[in-house]
Amino acid sequence: MEYRQFGKTDLTVSEIGFGAWGIGGEMWGPTDDEEARNALWRAFDLGVTFFDTAYAYGDGHSESLIGEALKQQRGDIVIATKIPPKTFNWPPLPHETIQEAFPADWIVSCTERSLRKLKTDYIDIQQLHVWSERWLEDTEWLETLAKLCREGKIRYFGVSACDWEPYDTVSLVETGKIQSVQVIYNIFEQRPEEKLFPAAETYDAGIIARVPFEEGLLSGAITRDTQFSQGDWRKDWLPPKRLAEATGRIEALRKYLSESTPTLAELALKFCLHHPAISTVIPGMRRTKHVEQNCRASDRRKRLAPEVIAALRNHVFVHGWKYPWVTDCRD
Repeated sequence: MEYRQFGKTDLTVSEIGFGAWGIGGEMWGPTDDEEARNALWRAFDLGVTFFDTAYAYGDGHSESLIGEALKQQRGDIVIATKIPPKTFNWPPLPHETIQEAFPADWIVSCTERSLRKLKTDYIDIQQLHVWSERWLEDTEWLETLAKLCREGKIRYFGVSACDWEPYDTVSLVETGKIQSVQVIYNIFEQRPEEKLFPAAETYDAGIIARVPFEEGLLSGAITRDTQFSQGDWRKDWLPPKRLAEATGRIEALRKYLSESTPTLAELALKFCLHHPAISTVIPGMRRTKHVEQNCRASDRRKRLAPEVIAALRNHVFVHGWKYPWVTDCRD
């Protein structure tokens, strides 16, 4: 496992992190807590030190599993979690204020709850789970998070960019007031490279790249005949017409596989890792086999060649598919 500096913090993190939404027990179909614990232990054994979770993942169940499984390793790992908007709108509605979404008392109470779930005295990186550029002038949320830092309950803080929104966090990064941004970035979604990554490099913000597999599509495990299990939200997000369009684009990527990059999953992760602005990539991992497969992508001797990176830039696919939980009253 290779490690990277996390922005301007004093944290060093594994470049492959553990995305813990799936182990929360909601929206991804049947789950197995024992297998989730085994996956967490195996990840640590393979050098993973960055674990990303959220209050909203199974109403704290994901946090609880991390707290239980890795209690003895707490000093050797970095835990990032997230505060959900009090309105529970993902993304925030057009006229929703930050005082409605993240009032000071909500930030404090959610942080306290996460501390209890995680069985820890401090959170390494606390994040707002959504962000809107409209909120830039407000300072109460910043003051509240800064106070939690002074109290030792959190070490650093940042925001998670809204789904498929690569531009809204740029102006916030340019204030220099946050330490991290989490954003969707993968072979299909390359827009963060335009403005966000240059800003992060200039202002030394850590970048957490999420959805590296485009919700499983770029892992190679989904075909046009895939039938999603009951309770898996992708059942609604990927109907047959979308599956047919996406899988055609995925098949076109197989020509870039090689002896050093034999799977689409490794290709997808290595593409994310090529960019110097990235601090860590957080594929979702629910099973031990996922952990072992994903950790193989961290091998400096087997990075993608520049000509492969250049070729992959031609596979951008900004599809505009809204997630099932997005409301219809956006501007």
